[in-house]
Amino acid sequence: MNVSDAIRLKRAVRKFKDTPLPDDVVHAILNAGRRSQSSKNTQAWKFIAIRDKESLKELSTCGEWAGHLAGAALAVAILTPDPTEKFQIMFDAGQAAAFMQLAAWELGVGSVPASLYEFEKSRAILGFPPEWHLRIALSFGYALEEELLSAPPKKGGRAALDEVVHWDKW
Repeated sequence: MNVSDAIRLKRAVRKFKDTPLPDDVVHAILNAGRRSQSSKNTQAWKFIAIRDKESLKELSTCGEWAGHLAGAALAVAILTPDPTEKFQIMFDAGQAAAFMQLAAWELGVGSVPASLYEFEKSRAILGFPPEWHLRIALSFGYALEEELLSAPPKKGGRAALDEVVHWDKW
């Protein structure tokens, strides 16, 4: 699958089979995030790869729409320095997330991000030090509804290019 196809065909997958991901697939996903670009090549992130079912279940309670984490084969918590310090920190975390999700899609693995709002609760669950912050975690797994992997884009699902792009000026 080429990058253009991966971008065009990627779908959010929130329900997963109860099937573990092979280590080589997990490493490919994590390496994609590690290789993503960052402002001035700071690579201001750390990842926690979570496969423990109890930890996934607990983490799923840290955000209103994070329930999908409980059923994932893998979650990746993207830790950053204080996200209020610089805009680039969260932008770079988003790029790492996108790279991991596209790599997973190419390997037949579904994913979806979760925003986490229970900051200290997530710290207690995962045990990361106070200088690191967690706002985004990604769920990964084989899609329970396999038809999602080949579903055509929804009609009206995306605004037309001329509706979102202004040339040279507004």
